[in-house]
Amino acid sequence: MQMNAVLLAGGQVSSNDPLYDESPDGRRCLIDVLGKPMIQWVIDALANSDSVDELFVVGLPPEYGLSAEKPLTYLPDAGDMFDNIRCGVRYSAEKHPGHSKCFIVSADIPALRPEMVDWTAGIVEKNPASTLYYNVIPRSVMDTQFPDANRSYVRFKDITVCGGDLNVVDINFFQKERPVWKKLTQARKHPLKQASLLGFDTLLLAALHMITLEKAVSMVCKRLMLEGKALVSPYAEIGMDADKPHQLKILRQTLEGCV
Repeated sequence: MQMNAVLLAGGQVSSNDPLYDESPDGRRCLIDVLGKPMIQWVIDALANSDSVDELFVVGLPPEYGLSAEKPLTYLPDAGDMFDNIRCGVRYSAEKHPGHSKCFIVSADIPALRPEMVDWTAGIVEKNPASTLYYNVIPRSVMDTQFPDANRSYVRFKDITVCGGDLNVVDINFFQKERPVWKKLTQARKHPLKQASLLGFDTLLLAALHMITLEKAVSMVCKRLMLEGKALVSPYAEIGMDADKPHQLKILRQTLEGCV
């Protein structure tokens, strides 16, 4: 399945962020990883994927000298994460009306590789009916690949997972206004606000480990009125972003053999 990729590169870190001193112009995506910006690693993986046609970088001006072997378009920061995703997907759909899905990718997963992108596209192609596809990584996979990463996990009845930063959305998702998504984006650092939007019952069952991952997805999607699917990924790299200095150090060590 062919898709475009929307690469989220907007926002700037605050002066009290532990990675502020590493971030050129306050932009985390430009942190140097073995001689090139972190976002360039992600671009290289997407550009070398057989599943990606064109890349759209949202929130980063073109003067930083990024390059790709496939068409690369820069779009201005639209305000917040939800608006950036919507802007990127809509623009992608206008340029490639024949595509039904679009990758949504964070700019801070430099260990991403083309085969991981193609794996995700292959799963989506086999199950094309959903609106949203969200990669999750089992704790066993993450601990094997990055045992000292200290990621945050959610424990369900059948599996313990962390979230991934390579996901897929149907381009028709943005054909109508969905205020709940904007509210979720705005509440991403406020668990109680998120809980009220997603449903306390679902989150309580998850907290008590009384619900499976599949059932939790079903309940949340029903509340949000969409079809969604969690993709249980065998690739820890999809969920290994550089939020903290020790995670950045791990990623630099991991990628040393790739330069």
